Amino acid sequence: MTHHPGPPADAGHTSHAPDPVPFGARLRAAMDARGPLCVGIDPHASLLTAWGLNDDVAGLERFARTTVEALADRVAVLKPQAAFFERFGSRGLAVLETAVAEARQAGALVLMDAKRGDIGSTMAAYASAFLDAGSPLFSDALTVSPYLGYGALSPALAAARESGAGLFVLALTSNPEGHEVQRAADADGRTVAETVLHHLAEENAGAEPLGSFGAVVGATLGDLSAFPLSVNGPLLAPGIGAQGATPADLPAVFGNAVHNVVPSVSRGVLLHGPDTTGLRDSAARFADEIRTALG
Repeated sequence: MTHHPGPPADAGHTSHAPDPVPFGARLRAAMDARGPLCVGIDPHASLLTAWGLNDDVAGLERFARTTVEALADRVAVLKPQAAFFERFGSRGLAVLETAVAEARQAGALVLMDAKRGDIGSTMAAYASAFLDAGSPLFSDALTVSPYLGYGALSPALAAARESGAGLFVLALTSNPEGHEVQRAADADGRTVAETVLHHLAEENAGAEPLGSFGAVVGATLGDLSAFPLSVNGPLLAPGIGAQGATPADLPAVFGNAVHNVVPSVSRGVLLHGPDTTGLRDSAARFADEIRTALG
């Protein structure tokens, strides 16, 4: 990445690095150039076995490196699931650090799927781990949980703004258990999901070409026209492929917000490894289907 220095320092003036380009702008550029597909890096035990790898750190490293080498130069977003690296302890986190760095170097945006959510200094520490540009796990965006109250996300929001990163906040998830919390309503009849989406719209107000604070909205949920999905930010849409949704479902689910959708596929692509060509061909097929569905 080219560094553009500020003006020379002189009396009364201090030079400083330019502000980072916000995640939303970088994501829109990546989606325009590469298409909106996001591919997960989910090295759970069954996939390691399917690739003929051992369920150990060596298998993890081979899986992550192969996926990054196959896809990071052609898809808009790669989404490592932190839990599948954390289960191997410090050695697993070292593999994750390398995967993040190599994916970003190859041109993919990295969305860390860690679903962090806490309060005060603990939330600030999570934000420092994933959203501080000096951290070895620094990612372009992070998934977060708002269920300790949206305001508890303030440290992550502040850290993301400072570093030019983004957040994807859980709003309408594809798991059936999410319904009891996300669609619970307050005394005014507004659901928890609607409240989260309302906050995100406020965060993204006036941002161009796209806000940096998005929502996680499952592609398997059917017609969501009752929800205010037009938050001027990206909508991460898991559930395509192994969970049953298809790219053709996207317009019916997301309506007018469909062009801000980042469709996410994991097993549907990863099952075609460890062959690099198989991974690339599968990702290309999904990308073509998404392009056709979105017109």
